[in-house]
Amino acid sequence: MIVEQVGLPLSRVAALLDVLRRRGETVATAESLTAGLVAAVLTDVPGSSDVVRGGLIVYATDLKAELAGVDRELLNTHGAVHPRVAEMLAEGARQRCAADWGIGLTGVAGPDPQDGVAPGTVHLGFAGPGGTTVRSVRLDGNRHEVRAAAVRVALEHFADLLR
Repeated sequence: MIVEQVGLPLSRVAALLDVLRRRGETVATAESLTAGLVAAVLTDVPGSSDVVRGGLIVYATDLKAELAGVDRELLNTHGAVHPRVAEMLAEGARQRCAADWGIGLTGVAGPDPQDGVAPGTVHLGFAGPGGTTVRSVRLDGNRHEVRAAAVRVALEHFADLLR
């Protein structure tokens, strides 16, 4: 199971989905750094299809604009790894997938910097009924560890937002 590969208990992900289910809300993702891992973890839970709308894998910078609606000028000025990009990814996931919640992730897994941004830099965007928020973190580890930690942090923060 993918959920085990990122170090999350299936029960914790199931509880998050149960909260969405009880509230009658849905979620979608727009993922760069994690390339669909958040959506994959969410859909590891049986019955997730009633709350997970889908996701966008926008690994390439141009797809962030084309598929998720990230402002091209923002991408040209600040690059793909920026807090506002994560925010716009979340908003794009929410709008383009017709979900109540959108989660957007961008960052650098490494081993090399990207556009002068250090590996382990991660920006997480969350768009929901009450607005949009961004959380930026610095994660340690190799490429796999940074991506797995980004999934964990994103879902833990999302669970906190739902409380």
